[in-house]
Amino acid sequence: MSSTGQWPPPSPFWTDTLPAKTAGMTRPFLFKGVVPASAANADAVLDGFAAIRRAHATGVEITANARVYVGEEHRPDLVDTVLAADTWPEGDFVAWMQEQIGAERFSLVLNTLESVSPALATGLGEFVGALMDGWGVPAGGAELVAFVGNYSGTAFGVHEGYENAFLTHYGPGTKDFYCWPAEEYRKLTGGSGPLYGDYTWLLEHGEYFALEPGDALFLPERVFHVGRQSEFSVSVAIPLYTFPDAAIARGWIAPDLLESLLASEPDTDAGRPSPMHPLSAGPDVLARSLGTVTAAAFTAAAEQAPAAATQHAHQRWNTVLSNGGWQQTENDLARDEAATAFTATALAPGTSVAVRAPYRLIVTGRQAFLRGCEAPADPAVLTPDLVEHLNNGPTTLPDDPALIAAIRTLGATGGLTLTTTSEETP
Repeated sequence: MSSTGQWPPPSPFWTDTLPAKTAGMTRPFLFKGVVPASAANADAVLDGFAAIRRAHATGVEITANARVYVGEEHRPDLVDTVLAADTWPEGDFVAWMQEQIGAERFSLVLNTLESVSPALATGLGEFVGALMDGWGVPAGGAELVAFVGNYSGTAFGVHEGYENAFLTHYGPGTKDFYCWPAEEYRKLTGGSGPLYGDYTWLLEHGEYFALEPGDALFLPERVFHVGRQSEFSVSVAIPLYTFPDAAIARGWIAPDLLESLLASEPDTDAGRPSPMHPLSAGPDVLARSLGTVTAAAFTAAAEQAPAAATQHAHQRWNTVLSNGGWQQTENDLARDEAATAFTATALAPGTSVAVRAPYRLIVTGRQAFLRGCEAPADPAVLTPDLVEHLNNGPTTLPDDPALIAAIRTLGATGGLTLTTTSEETP
């Protein structure tokens, strides 16, 4: 049980408590005892690191990665060392890490931890799910970034956070944390770049928080901050990626739209080679030709932009929600292992299946979204009642070859699990 009254934090926390304590999500605030150890803890983070090491040993390509720092120095030369070494003795991770890197104090940063740790993806996924229900959906999803070590200061120095985030702490040591509003930081330092080295003079001007196990610090976007500690501890940040609309349009919508409008095949008008232009005419003839084609494409793009944006928004929305709020990751170790385990199991009438927490099955038209993946769907087979039942599962499969085939397809997303509990299919 957390200080919010229950886990995950209930709707009033998001609609009332969080805005009130943070001045409308603009000021940091430390929520004490929010995260129960059953949802997330230091051992689960180290298990995630062990999964990264396992992938390294077997040559499996994954998105999750580890970075090693000694003081503020990034040491990529030590990554292979800590990934390839024999495992640490139980309860002696710190000494093991010190031996591998040849230094007493260290920082280990683990990115995309949700893709290698089913336990953290599920436990902290409850938090993200409640956040989306009570606050809103981050269009880019959320990520888990772990900070592990006994470092005297965050390896990135005093730096700016570009998105809203929660920093959850699991101890065993206490983390001293300092924050500065952007305007105040610029006045104090004369700029907006990160500050390295001896910045102890700056700490007395910052807002101070002492993070203890189970605490969660809300960090608003564009706030400068740094963490310091004298003992080993583990923290996990949950950044919420709300990309600028312009960035989404630039990175996804516009390229796809222009690619379709300017697509050309050799035997089409658009694919016909341009003529040779006389040297004496100069580049103006070519410029007019290119200008005509470009203007026509942009005119058509302007007409088709609302439909293209709608299509992209629906796809992005369903991708994020079906992935439990987590960002979509191409080389997701936990997803791939779950998919392999599911497809290796025989499905038959009487088999009981359910959607894995915190993921969600969404069927819209003839498309199904599950764990951030898309699959074809027959709405006559994956009916709304069945989808709801699978999401709240378990569901016992009837003697229906079309449904069993659909479940096999969904199982390839890694979003389904076999259960031992029987329940009638609606």
